[in-house]
Parts: sequence; structure tokens; C-alpha cells
Amino acid sequence: MTKKISLVLEGGGFRGAYTAGCLSWLIDEGIEFKYAYGISTGAVHLCSYLIKEKKYLYDLSTDYIADKQLVGWRSVLREGRYVGYDYLFYHIFPEVFHYDMERVLKVDTEAKVGIYDLDLGKTVYERVKELDKDMILLKGACTLPILGRIVDYEGRHLLDGGITKMIPIEEAVNDGIDYHLIITTKPEGYVRKAASWPLKTLMKLNYLKYPSIAKDYAIRHINYQKQIDIIHNLQNAGKALLFCPSEIIPVKRLTGDKENLKKLYELGRKDMEKRKQAIYDLLAKANENESL
Repeated sequence: MTKKISLVLEGGGFRGAYTAGCLSWLIDEGIEFKYAYGISTGAVHLCSYLIKEKKYLYDLSTDYIADKQLVGWRSVLREGRYVGYDYLFYHIFPEVFHYDMERVLKVDTEAKVGIYDLDLGKTVYERVKELDKDMILLKGACTLPILGRIVDYEGRHLLDGGITKMIPIEEAVNDGIDYHLIITTKPEGYVRKAASWPLKTLMKLNYLKYPSIAKDYAIRHINYQKQIDIIHNLQNAGKALLFCPSEIIPVKRLTGDKENLKKLYELGRKDMEKRKQAIYDLLAKANENESL
């Protein structure tokens, strides 16, 4: 009986520097995954990992993500939203990084990214090899509600898949994957609080045409706990390894200075190295009958 193993990546905004560090370690070790799942920032870092671009991982997560042009009032003045997704996808990626999305599309992988489809009222998964070369779908996959504009793509209206699937473990399980290496950006034991009444009201008022998103946002904390419970059950069965920051570094979803972002990136590398044997043991289980 063949076995499959997946890489599962949470989002987390600035906290994705931890994920980027973990992925750079995997690249150094030559570890690849045919099956991988990314949400929000995790979706962007997943694409860089697939083409083994450590420089993209490091530069975006420790430098450019903290650019004052990207998050803050300069973005409000330029784009009318607190996060400058246009600045990121139409300036940083093409003009600074010269990001070659066509390389990503050519990778032999079954990787997926989660995107919230407002018209369907749910998170759907797109295969990475079927994304568009202009990165519009990827932009939709990480555009936070309220903080960014709805992304239009071929008549679809899209936002961050983390509205319902913060950790895309359910999709991996539904795809019949046997083992999982999971990277999250929250500390161990993190409990997500319910959204506040003002925020829930703001969601309703901003998305009157799409009532499902406000309903989903109101139970986001419940869905998150369901995903954590699935991961814990997999861990207890010896079918998953969970990586989360082993130290508290003052970086939040949309705030963090470059020094602390670099510390968080290096923490990801350090945490992976510390549990190196456990990673290879998990890979060995999946590799008994099938090569990665």
C-alpha cells in the first residue's frame, strides 16, 4: 500500500517569516513534497518553496513585507486600503523580484492554495499548476477582508482562504494523504478568540452582497479549533509533525520590525534543525512504498 505525505502551511501575515525560515531549511535539506497546501501568506511562500527560491522567501518575509509602502497609511492614500496588495503583486513581485510565475506553473506537483470564493460562500482550492501567470488568483488567496479590495478574476470574486480554512489540514485529509508536516505561525496552545461585535458588524456592512462571509467570520474561532483538533489527533496517531514558533518574538499579523522578522525567520530554521530526526522519521514512514 502506497503512502502519501503532505506539507501544510498556515497563513499569518508578517508571522509567515517563521514559515519562510522552515521552508528554507527544507530547501537546504533537499526535501520536496508532491502534495502541499497553503493558505494566505503560506500560499505565497509555498510557491517560492516549490521553485526552491530561498532569496524570495527571505527577502519578502524579512524585508519587503515590512515596507511602509505596503502596510499603513501610505497604502490607504495610494490604494484606499490598509494593505497594499497592488503594490505587492504589481510592483514588488514583477519589478523588484522579477518573480517568474511560469516556473511555478511548470513544477510537477499536486500543491493547492485555498481561496475564499465570495459567490460560492466558501473556501475552494486551486491547484498551483493551474494558477494564472499574472498571479491574480494568488493575490486573491492572500487578500484579507476589509484590509484589501475584493479580487476579481474571470467573473469570480475572491478573498483570503483563511476566512474558513486557517490551517488547510482538512483538504489534505480529504485528499487521502497519510502523513503530514504542518507549519503554523501561532505559538503552541494558542486559542483563537471569537471576533468582536464591532468587527462582525463591519464584515456585514462591507459585504452586504455576500452574506456568507460575515457568517463564516463569526465562527472562525470554532473552525480554527476544529483544525487544531484534527492535527492533534493525527499527532497522537503518529501521522503528523506540527511546527510552531518555539519562542515568543514580537511579530504580529501586520506589525513587526525587520530585526524581529529576521529573528522569526531564523527561529523557523532552528526549530526544523532541532527536530531534524523526527522529520526524517516521518518521511521514512511515507517512503516505505513510495518515493516523495
